Amino acid sequence: MSGDKWAIGKLLTALEKPTPEAGYILSRLAPLAGTGHVIGVTGIPGAGKSTLISRLIAEYRSRGRRVAVIAVDPTSPLSRGALLGDRLRMQRHTTDPGVFIRSLPTRGLKGGLSLAALTAVEALDALGYDKIFVETVGVGQTDVDIMYAAHTVLVVTMPGAGDDIQALKAGVMEIGDFYVINKSDRPGAEKTYEYVKFALETGEVGSQRYGWKPRILMTSAVLGKGVSDLVEAVEEHYRFLASRKALGEKLASRRRLLVRIMAERILAESLEEESREIETPSLGEDIYARAFSLARSACKKIV
Repeated sequence: MSGDKWAIGKLLTALEKPTPEAGYILSRLAPLAGTGHVIGVTGIPGAGKSTLISRLIAEYRSRGRRVAVIAVDPTSPLSRGALLGDRLRMQRHTTDPGVFIRSLPTRGLKGGLSLAALTAVEALDALGYDKIFVETVGVGQTDVDIMYAAHTVLVVTMPGAGDDIQALKAGVMEIGDFYVINKSDRPGAEKTYEYVKFALETGEVGSQRYGWKPRILMTSAVLGKGVSDLVEAVEEHYRFLASRKALGEKLASRRRLLVRIMAERILAESLEEESREIETPSLGEDIYARAFSLARSACKKIV
């Protein structure tokens, strides 16, 4: 693949909406995808996810790998665009022809991902990128869709985040293959390590998928500490999945998620279209009955 970033950007834009054209493009890309290693990066705000990814990009580029990053940002309620745009901490890589970075909004979807993010992963996989990082919003317990889209999930936290970890136990803290304590040069890093270790040992967080036991690693993205060790661990996990013949299952899982989110997007747009055709019901009418009728009408339209 030529790696023309302008052309790749146009391709991803064409895939952002569930149109017949997008469906045709995805059907042509699908046979080419399946070799890229998708690495999900999630965790609490302020843990340094973007800085860590920037370091990981540099490490993988030094090893000759082509790297892509999909950064999913919260959606502006006014413009419907990503609030942060391309991550400033990754900007030094934008002139590297072997690196592609794109920020995308969630479009209000729960789960931490969006249709645009998933179609972008599919396209970048087909275009031959070796490592595809997906940085999720990672701000709530329900932002766990990344576990279905990625081969390897990094849950990033930091010293002094005990209350945040406690709050997220029932969601995003359960899905990691690796728990990365970033900013480990700060006071309290060892205490946080012991906290996460105890939570893993007691089964409060983490789950063993395909027999893999989740691990804890310490990094300092600002100083570059522990990044090489993290890359080695991530590569070990990918080889582990390959040895268990789980890579195909992961690809199927990603595509099932893509289909589900695409269906939700089409239904939501159809419902919005239907609702514009119906007058606001008066107080004397059965609002729930009208809502049910509206939903059925929209579903019939898209089937």
